[in-house]
Amino acid sequence: MKMTRPCFSISSCRRSSIGSGSTGYAVNTYPRNYCVRGRHTRQGFTLLELLLVLAILVVIGGIVGTNILGAKSDADVSATQAQLNSLKSNIVYYQLKTKAMPDELEQLVNGPSDAANKAKWVEPIIESVPTDAWGNAFDFSAKGNQFEIRSAGIDGQMNTDDDIVVEGR
Repeated sequence: MKMTRPCFSISSCRRSSIGSGSTGYAVNTYPRNYCVRGRHTRQGFTLLELLLVLAILVVIGGIVGTNILGAKSDADVSATQAQLNSLKSNIVYYQLKTKAMPDELEQLVNGPSDAANKAKWVEPIIESVPTDAWGNAFDFSAKGNQFEIRSAGIDGQMNTDDDIVVEGR
């Protein structure tokens, strides 16, 4: 006989009809704790077990998916904030170089519009005007020596609660 699996139940093992121990059970003729594969052995999983595992995987996937989408949203906000801070530094550099505030962000690329400051212009400060993480253009406004750069945020609408704003002097 072929040994296939450990025996954990007294009734599922083949036994010898030769005597019995003090417990009254038949003595096992195979090496200790081994049984012969019977015809009532279970092969595979039941439908209920498969559905339970599938339900657990769906719940775990939903939790992980929600966390990943939340992380992307946070990363987009952080990237836009970093982009705005970089533009703020570039505007301050423009002010130092030309002694004037730019009228629009494109002047960081093309240079000042007036001829007196255009003579001081050697090369672009930035290669192109960037957009925020959602592909929207930044809104730039200057009042005297103060300026504000605004991103519309995730909803793409200006002057809403999700706007990201950087101010400078």
